[in-house]
Amino acid sequence: MMRSILRRTAVLALAATALATPALAADKPNIVGVAAGNADFSTLVTAVKAAGLVDTLSGAGPFTVFAPTNAAFGKLPAGAVETLVKPENKATLTKILTCHVVAGKVEAKTLLGAIQSNGGGYTINTVGGCQFKAAVEGGKVVITDEKGGKSTVTATDVAASNGVIHVIDSVLMPR
Repeated sequence: MMRSILRRTAVLALAATALATPALAADKPNIVGVAAGNADFSTLVTAVKAAGLVDTLSGAGPFTVFAPTNAAFGKLPAGAVETLVKPENKATLTKILTCHVVAGKVEAKTLLGAIQSNGGGYTINTVGGCQFKAAVEGGKVVITDEKGGKSTVTATDVAASNGVIHVIDSVLMPR
């Protein structure tokens, strides 16, 4: 089963890299640059700008970002994104976004190994102070947020000059 998961992860990584074409260049852009170069992350980029996190996520890192797609943000209640990007909600938005960031570069094989060596579940500690649980369900890595919401990792190991991006299908929420 682990070999199947690793094989599937490798295929997903290749697909994600193909989608993030700028990451193939010799001079890879940073995490913000990779996200900005992919239309599927336009809502995330808008949120990162509104939270004032562009400089942070453009820094040396390394970082691992669990990046929600536009469709993931679309699962939030109507008007939630528009409300979160308002200046008066910057602290809340910053908390949500930093809960998608892990200090250090955590590639898919490392995360899978941590899940396996910890009895099938692994706690992810984020720079925003959140603790999420990662597990393998149905052959895919699923992250459970602090409110019990689940997000599936849909692509892994999208390379950036200052870390790595794993694409997720739901926004992870702090308590």
